[in-house]
Amino acid sequence: MNSTPTLLGQTVIYPSQYSPALLEPIKRASARAELTGLNASVLNLPFVGWDLWRAYEVSWLNSKGLPQVAIVQIQIPFDSPSLVESKSLKLYLNSLNQTVFKAPEDVLACLHQDLSQVVGSEIHIDLKTAEHFDSEHILEPNNSLCLDTQDIEVDCYTPNPDFLNTDASKKVITESVFSRLLKSNCPVTGQPDWASVHIDYKGTPIDHAGLLRYIVSLRNHEGFHEHCVEQLFCEIWHRCKPQTLSVYARYTRRGGIDINPWRATPGHQPPAYLPARSAQQ
Repeated sequence: MNSTPTLLGQTVIYPSQYSPALLEPIKRASARAELTGLNASVLNLPFVGWDLWRAYEVSWLNSKGLPQVAIVQIQIPFDSPSLVESKSLKLYLNSLNQTVFKAPEDVLACLHQDLSQVVGSEIHIDLKTAEHFDSEHILEPNNSLCLDTQDIEVDCYTPNPDFLNTDASKKVITESVFSRLLKSNCPVTGQPDWASVHIDYKGTPIDHAGLLRYIVSLRNHEGFHEHCVEQLFCEIWHRCKPQTLSVYARYTRRGGIDINPWRATPGHQPPAYLPARSAQQ
């Protein structure tokens, strides 16, 4: 886990002027090194994917001083050396509030340059202005089984991959399941992070009760969103040994930003209910 002090949990003064220096990177390698069987080198990672960030509180001034608003979607590739610390991103975006840009394209270029630099990799970014806000929808995956309707007893709330198992006597299947019960905690502030997690795989059938118990076992776990999804992927990958695997978590918005990491075996299609153009294949 990253040990460098961050802005999370600290009282700060919100900036009044554009300030890219506010952005703070968090190295991915240290958290990845803690995962069983996972080499921190990107050359040996068992997955591809991205982290999809949506920022809903983005504003600036046009050339006449009139405030403009937008929703920004940022996709950071899985193999970037760093992710961006969420509170630093919020502060950075707020530093644009009194900054003049001639056009939305100038805002987009500014964000692309600053965020690519902080994560150490080329990012994909889109900006949606107010007239397109009505296209923002929350969609559930099609033809996916909800795990949460099972009538099971649960008494473990710390990560326990021993719950994961398959029936090797059965034929290989392709299956899509999801749960709305994923919860973890911020490792710095202790605040709860809530998500639905979507799992697609091809392999011998994974026991649904065990999979749900495993997902719930992360309830008191401390980890950043991206690290939790990589932990889910790696534990399912090593314990259940599917031929292909996709794990995608949609976290609820906090501080005007939601973070949605996706990890999958190479060649796997990205979630169909998100733009596919920036999938890292």
